[in-house]
Amino acid sequence: MSKKGSRSFVPLVIAISIVLGILIGTFYTKHYTGNRLGIINGSSNKLNALLRIIDDQYVDTVNMTDLVEKAMPQILSELDPHSTYIPAQDLSDVMSELEGSFSGIGIQFTIQNDTIHINSVVPGGPSEKIGLMAGDRIVTVDDSIFVGKAVSNDKAMKKLKGPKGSLVKLGIKRASEKELLSFDIIRGDIPQNTIDAAYIIDDEFGFIEVSKFGRTTHLELLNALAQMRHKGIKGVIIDLRGNTGGYMEAASRMVNEFLSQGKLIVYAQGRKDKRIEEYFANGTGSCQDLPIVVLIDEGSASASEIFAGAIQDNDRGTIIGRRSFGKGLVQQPIDFSDGSAIRLTIARYYTPSGRCIQRPYENGKDRNYEMDLYNRYTHGEFFSKDSIKQDENQLFFTTLGRPVYGGGGIMPDIFVAQDTTGMTSYSSEVLSKGLTVQFAFQYTDKNRNKLSNFDTESTLLNYLQKQNVLEQFIRFAESKGVRRRNILIHKSQNLLERSVYGNIIYNMLGREAFTKFINQSDQTVNQAIDVLKKGEAFPKAPQVKEEVFVKNKNGKQ
Repeated sequence: MSKKGSRSFVPLVIAISIVLGILIGTFYTKHYTGNRLGIINGSSNKLNALLRIIDDQYVDTVNMTDLVEKAMPQILSELDPHSTYIPAQDLSDVMSELEGSFSGIGIQFTIQNDTIHINSVVPGGPSEKIGLMAGDRIVTVDDSIFVGKAVSNDKAMKKLKGPKGSLVKLGIKRASEKELLSFDIIRGDIPQNTIDAAYIIDDEFGFIEVSKFGRTTHLELLNALAQMRHKGIKGVIIDLRGNTGGYMEAASRMVNEFLSQGKLIVYAQGRKDKRIEEYFANGTGSCQDLPIVVLIDEGSASASEIFAGAIQDNDRGTIIGRRSFGKGLVQQPIDFSDGSAIRLTIARYYTPSGRCIQRPYENGKDRNYEMDLYNRYTHGEFFSKDSIKQDENQLFFTTLGRPVYGGGGIMPDIFVAQDTTGMTSYSSEVLSKGLTVQFAFQYTDKNRNKLSNFDTESTLLNYLQKQNVLEQFIRFAESKGVRRRNILIHKSQNLLERSVYGNIIYNMLGREAFTKFINQSDQTVNQAIDVLKKGEAFPKAPQVKEEVFVKNKNGKQ
């Protein structure tokens, strides 16, 4: 085909893709949702005719299946930034993150030097039961060599995950053994916790770090709170930083634990239905009077914002951190018969004050939307509250009359700037290249026997501080092409040690121990502790004259 013909073929493919996608969306929406979304229109017969003509008469053979797979993401991207298409081969992975478990062998691994290294084994999982150990290297999978540049995280996951009850054969290289070890592992259900850390901080307050809102999150929260309340905590910190969301229902159930009966949590409003869903507190919450502080940042989205918005609008607790992501759109899953699915935006959700926190977007212009966080950074929003511009047309009020804003995420009650202490060109280079992570893995691997003698982050840290680890890291960085710069290293010493020590602690003791270590110098966490210690977690009404009545935009007084 000539270049001219090739260029003319491109718009035709796009046109065909859009037509085909609309047709398929119409069919499945009608059959799976009772046509409640109202997608069907009078052009259906024309679209069908066009597809038949192309299939029958187009000059080249068109693989309609491939065309649909390529077209679906493009079609949905023309609607909004959060309507998405999930191919059949990816759906199980996407769902397992929120459903609370998946089927596999039960290991955490890292790919180093083109080889899968086992970081840890899940307690009680298939790998632990048959004797796999942290530090083992996977060399073969099902009697085939599985090392080299072709090995990637995606390929490794596909090899190791599989149906429950299925068999996978692994060839393992263990440092203490000369010969390759062989293991036959029966895959089983592997739990995926959505609460990464839950412990008592500063001897008085509970700290709970929630990574996502899945099926099991509420139950995990109840278990954590029960243990903490048994030990007499005086308040709780819920860390939602970096939590990109999940199920609305999970977030609502969690908020219910902290609100009194009848308090509105969230509601969703679609194009046709005034209110598709709404959640109210039912009065059964176990922590209705417990002081609470919620931590958020620019990575907190969707269900995280539902949780933070409900706490803030009901004046139930204090929000600390930086402005959240700003996702206020609700997606409905629609499955296709081939195992693929779409997540179609069907509504916007609103916090109790009536605000939608969805940040602005233009249909079909995802690039601008994706650049928003970068633009926030360059405009100084991560470092100064005064750099954040609120939409005065989106002004609402909490139950006590405190002003809050819609149209761009949740603004915290207390702003904490991003910590840049110790940042230099040297630290930026080694961190951006992932050298602290690489070094920590290699150090852990070489010293695993010694490091295994320590079972808490404090005792392990005390040991590491006596081993001249930072100097070893600097030499490692030099071997990777990063020139030694003593003045900059001295300025960044605490930051570098925090990263190196933290990653070693994570490798040996897991996420919770890592979080305990990092939180010791975390400014946002320390601010939360200070608020709880001063008894200032419950917001106070603003000072207003008696004759002034505060009225919400949605008519509430």
